[in-house]
Amino acid sequence: MDNLLSNLSKIEYVPENYIFPSETRPGDLKIPLGSNIPVIDLSEAEKGDRTNTIQKIIKAAEEFGFFQVINHGVSLNIMDETRSVFKELFQMPVEYKQTLCTGDPLSPCKMCTSSILYATKKVQLWRDILRHPCHTLEKWQHFWPEKPTRYRECVGECSVEVKKLASRILSLISEGLGLDFGYFDNDLTGSMLLSVNHYPPCPEPSLTLGITKHADPNLITILLQDDISGLQVLKDGKWIAVEAIPYAFVVNVGYQLQIVSNGKLPSVEHRAVTNSSDTRTSIAFFGEPSDDCIVEPAQALMDEHHPPIFKSFKYKEFNAHYYAKHGDTDVALKPFETHKGN
Repeated sequence: MDNLLSNLSKIEYVPENYIFPSETRPGDLKIPLGSNIPVIDLSEAEKGDRTNTIQKIIKAAEEFGFFQVINHGVSLNIMDETRSVFKELFQMPVEYKQTLCTGDPLSPCKMCTSSILYATKKVQLWRDILRHPCHTLEKWQHFWPEKPTRYRECVGECSVEVKKLASRILSLISEGLGLDFGYFDNDLTGSMLLSVNHYPPCPEPSLTLGITKHADPNLITILLQDDISGLQVLKDGKWIAVEAIPYAFVVNVGYQLQIVSNGKLPSVEHRAVTNSSDTRTSIAFFGEPSDDCIVEPAQALMDEHHPPIFKSFKYKEFNAHYYAKHGDTDVALKPFETHKGN
């Protein structure tokens, strides 16, 4: 595995193994900020406007697969502390960070450059990444980095708060879909994975990508952006940039929610681009089913006019296929489709 990008004092050119083919690189095209990506005030649901809030969420999920939430109940201080501790982590001495680069894909906590599959990739991603499970804390926290000294306490607090936020949002979604109360309060949300992407400045952003085009394999993703935009969403065949709104969380539909909703809520393709002047760090919480959880379209969403368009399967079966195909969106859902809805 190559050296972490964050270990390099200054990068003056893009190494050849980070240059994407012309058809997939972002190029010099300026991507407009997607001001039309919905921003939803979650406090309105607590103030007696629950129905309107639910309608906004369902509409946003149907049309974009993405939305942002504000006034979400997560402490702003916890958000600031969490961003601070991750920036500090990636600035720590090389020797310490290398202890997190185990090279073992089965290690619960791992740091690497580009991706865990570095050795199999011809072109690398312009990022360093840290990943580890974060639910439940009792099961996983002792695997987390010991430095910075406040890492486990700070990230633990944030993980608990984000898990609560994900539950609130899923409760609103389940109500909007007409599902039973507490539909997602089970093995469908039995796990949560933390993925921190650290993007150092890139001398030629037009040649590289922080993350390639993909859709998320999990149920729901809650993303804490940096103050710098870099996330782009594919809408009607065009890329739009997601604005970095202070203290907002970006929420997007994963493949498992697309399946549970029987295709009503799509998991939409997105990517991350780099920039030449600023380091950007984004913090993603992937809410996902337990490995042995049976995922299938909700019975309440099916009838003779709306047959199931997906099969029943164990989540670990989906994950195995998804990663074997490197997240290729053209084939990610194929083995799990019934073709009855076509």
